Amino acid sequence: MRFWFVHSDEVSIREQIVTQITLGILSAELTPGERLPSTRDLARRFDLHPNTVSGAYRQLEEEGWVESRRGSGVYVRSRSVGSPTISGFSSSQALDYIFTRFLNSAQRLNITTSDIRNLLQRWLESPKATHFLLIEPEEPLRRIILTEVQQALSVTISTCGPDDPLLMEKLLGAVPLTLPSKAAAVRRLLPIGTELITLQVRSTASSLAGWLPAPTDVLVGIASGWPQFLDTAHTMLIAAGFSPDTLLFRDTRQQGWLDGLTHTTGVVCDSFTSTQLPIEIHKIPFCLLTETTLERLRDRYLAMVSPDS
Repeated sequence: MRFWFVHSDEVSIREQIVTQITLGILSAELTPGERLPSTRDLARRFDLHPNTVSGAYRQLEEEGWVESRRGSGVYVRSRSVGSPTISGFSSSQALDYIFTRFLNSAQRLNITTSDIRNLLQRWLESPKATHFLLIEPEEPLRRIILTEVQQALSVTISTCGPDDPLLMEKLLGAVPLTLPSKAAAVRRLLPIGTELITLQVRSTASSLAGWLPAPTDVLVGIASGWPQFLDTAHTMLIAAGFSPDTLLFRDTRQQGWLDGLTHTTGVVCDSFTSTQLPIEIHKIPFCLLTETTLERLRDRYLAMVSPDS
């Protein structure tokens, strides 16, 4: 069974775990006796807090969906156990159960009946999601993220800024993406209930770990069209022990930015700039997105294109 999670204030991660596993059992995607991912595995894969996962598993066990086996894990409860919660569902009863959970969640969030009605109507009338839409105000950063996603995954992704007058039109058939620092502002622009995937970024320190200790006798280039990349690289490389005299900075938005880079031992750059450097230059690209984020996007995209979704 594939999982995907949206980090937002509208529906808790715990509720998302419970709902997805419940739906998996009701649809027979999760079969009686099947072992669920361990708390540690699910938390690590999706960057969740282990206590959130274990809390969701406890709730599922209390409701009769799963059972814990000491030293073995958590399993879908067998129908032979006789739990009416699991064994006696018709399709209409399953739908009633799912919708009741939805309404209870909406009530806890103080969502009005009118908003629920409008949301359901929009979902029913909206086209099926077929691609991602990256919403990011900085154009150089959009290019970097677009490059990383397309290099790692065979997915369809488009981009735009939050002030794009065609934003609502571009959202049709799309799952929006944004960075954590922009998530609150972007969510305010979206219709209530719209799924928003927040992209998690790597730690600069961990990215630098493989290049320490800093060499003292080589010339290193740093190139990017994103000012924050240049500023961060300058701060971190100096802090890591690189001499300022050995660092050659280039802003790719300026004419002649390639000058001198062929004389460097290597060029630290973002993923997009890496594709723009001549083949004779040794590239040291720093990826912005975490592997966990790319896995989430892969799983979500597979769910989009699945014939059964």
